[in-house]
Amino acid sequence: MTPDEMMFFDGHPSAFPLYEKLKECILREVPGARIEVKRTQISFFAEYMFAAASFAPVRRKKERPEPFLTVSFGLPCQVVSRRIDASAEPRPSRWTHHVMIGSPQDVDEELMGWIREAAHFASGKR
Repeated sequence: MTPDEMMFFDGHPSAFPLYEKLKECILREVPGARIEVKRTQISFFAEYMFAAASFAPVRRKKERPEPFLTVSFGLPCQVVSRRIDASAEPRPSRWTHHVMIGSPQDVDEELMGWIREAAHFASGKR
């Protein structure tokens, strides 16, 4: 764990295990992925960014798990699922999806399938 990653969780230490699980799975599933820590999110890149972890409040406060982490990823089409908390199409055929997780078990095959697809989609950007 880098000092930047640890500092990102200064105000949310209970969410750190969620990130550890997400990071472990992404690095296993997307060989060569790299991490960039910014003020508001931790981004995962292959050639281009394909996923991010943040504390974006995509649910009302009373509906958020404690702790929580918001996982965002981009796909070529909108995914319709009860797990998707929000989605938007910032550009034609580029949908950004946000999923709020509250336990390491939420980093499951369904979420990782979307993230693998996002990494593949991002690698095709030109």
